[in-house]
Amino acid sequence: MKDIKILAIETSCDETAAAVVVNGREVMSNIISSQIDIHTKFGGVVPEVASRKHIEAISFVTEQALKEANLSLQDIDAIGVTYGPGLVGALLVGVQYGKALAYSLKKPLIAVNHIEGHISANFIQYKELEPPFICLIVSGGHTFIVYMKNYGQFEILGQTRDDAAGEAFDKVARAIGLGYPGGPKIDKISKEGNQKAIVFPRANFHEKGCLDFSFSGIKSAVLNYINKASMKNEAINVADVAASFQKAVVDVLVDNALQACKMKGVDKIAIAGGVASNTCLRDTMISEGSKKGIKVLFPSPVLCTDNAAMIGSAAYYELINGRVANLKLNAIPNLKLGER
Repeated sequence: MKDIKILAIETSCDETAAAVVVNGREVMSNIISSQIDIHTKFGGVVPEVASRKHIEAISFVTEQALKEANLSLQDIDAIGVTYGPGLVGALLVGVQYGKALAYSLKKPLIAVNHIEGHISANFIQYKELEPPFICLIVSGGHTFIVYMKNYGQFEILGQTRDDAAGEAFDKVARAIGLGYPGGPKIDKISKEGNQKAIVFPRANFHEKGCLDFSFSGIKSAVLNYINKASMKNEAINVADVAASFQKAVVDVLVDNALQACKMKGVDKIAIAGGVASNTCLRDTMISEGSKKGIKVLFPSPVLCTDNAAMIGSAAYYELINGRVANLKLNAIPNLKLGER
């Protein structure tokens, strides 16, 4: 059987990325041009700036991906591109570039859901991994628990009703003076703090048989704690606040993911998304999972953040299932998981 080489493009937020992936599992190259230094001074991603930087970087990262894979465009079998969800201007850069490549090369164009890409990062990290399994997707824009029945077949068991977990990390980090990006900074300073110092609320909806999340309450509780201290002219212990907040978020993520395994009778949890790099989440999930005989899988940090290798993996399974896009493909910033 012929190997299928996919050139994948990812521009959903503030990383311009291109990769070459073979048969959905083997990464020949994975090039990422990050804009994090640019957006840090603004305290978050500025969509217009992100779009302009994608335009500047996309040809370069694509050329680098091909060069590192030691391939030419003619060696590629299909073009995979993220078309949503994400920032509309950023997505359009990748979609238009991918369409132009597919048209000029007369190659199939594969439309990839960014969230499905995050799930597929685990197929790269764990080449023996096969569905079914539970996947917890935790990033700056998304928080989902998904039952992956088969390749490209998902059942959403829970999702956030307000802030995504990573969004809550960013907002709390800003409030306690750590700046952007919040997730890594809270993770780092939490190691110096006491995670039991402050009891922040943990929202769950289990009594309704629901695995949804809500993180706006904990974010508000942190802000209230800071405001009360300020009114009393008391200093806060930043490390304690960060550690206590982080533990509250992680407890809910872990609890819901383990509940999902119980509901579906599976013994594997795959974690995906930028927050999957969080050391407290990793340690707690592995510890609690082992008590219940559940294997916990995490991609390497480079596959947790936005990257094109994960898009190439997802594109492969779309292609072999016969799902090919046409040149009318457009960016869909609010694309839902499982939507085609």
